[in-house]
Amino acid sequence: MGGYGDVGPGVLSTVGATPLVELTRLLPGRSFRTYAKLEAANPGGSIKDRSAYVMLADAIRTGAVVPGRSVVVESSSGNLGIGLAQACRYFDLRFICVVDPRTNPQNVAIMRAYGAEVQTVTDRDRTTGEYLPVRIRRVRELVATLPDAYCPDQYANPRNAWAHRTTMREIVEALDGRLHYLFCATSSCGTLRGCAEYAAEHGLPVRIVAVDAEGSAIFRPPVGRRLIPGHGAAVLPGLFRPGLADEVVHVSDLDCLVGCRRLAAREAILAGGSSGAVVTALDRLGDRIPAGANCVMILPDRGERYLDTIYDDGWVSTHFGDVAWRWRDDAVQTAPC
Repeated sequence: MGGYGDVGPGVLSTVGATPLVELTRLLPGRSFRTYAKLEAANPGGSIKDRSAYVMLADAIRTGAVVPGRSVVVESSSGNLGIGLAQACRYFDLRFICVVDPRTNPQNVAIMRAYGAEVQTVTDRDRTTGEYLPVRIRRVRELVATLPDAYCPDQYANPRNAWAHRTTMREIVEALDGRLHYLFCATSSCGTLRGCAEYAAEHGLPVRIVAVDAEGSAIFRPPVGRRLIPGHGAAVLPGLFRPGLADEVVHVSDLDCLVGCRRLAAREAILAGGSSGAVVTALDRLGDRIPAGANCVMILPDRGERYLDTIYDDGWVSTHFGDVAWRWRDDAVQTAPC
């Protein structure tokens, strides 16, 4: 049974209650314990299923969305789009997702398989050089012109953050309250804010580490562009609040893919780009983490959607050169006898 008890029957009843597993091979020699929250176990394959379900269910409850009549319109780089496509199909809602050229073709295909309509913007914003502001403007145009249109607005919707109080509660309960470090990738800031607010309200002595992309505008001016979608944001999300994180670690696209490759080689977990980012962040801070501490990484999605990028040697070589030495020997270091 999923983590949201009011879902009722059907596939959405499996949203949440994802596994928390201990990783014993990822960082050999460390004296702290490492756990991974496997959000790929959600029915749509990512942590965004939580946000999609909660935002839509709340909109239906308040009458902002009417099954069989309303049109849901949202901007997404992939995972939220898939979560919304699945939820909209279940609730009998028309769904239009606005994406950009960086969106993985597989993600687009999955959304369309659920019956979603996908629109792609091709121009970059003149000020930021990013696609996101253009995607958001297109969403607003559609909402203004389509009858009964509704935008969940993941970047500002409080229900997005509220969905992840359950994420944090699941982690805390699985560890009987003994959670010392939480590593959380950022994009809309929904996961970060929901987890941070739950921790604050319950007086949890956990240090929250936000893991952001170097090319993101959330915590500082961006450095360069981002190749890997879904990690970081081109604009400051409305859900952001100062003080949500105790520490921020910025990682590069190369950090992301190296972390992903190490996770696959050492733990046989195929995860997405932002998962590689939190792996790198934990490794980077490892010397400062006390012995015996429980560290949890939230791994937001599955790696199959990155087979043409992060896990493709040709793509990696084109964008980063010959960097395979950074993970190639990992698989033999901890092989069982």
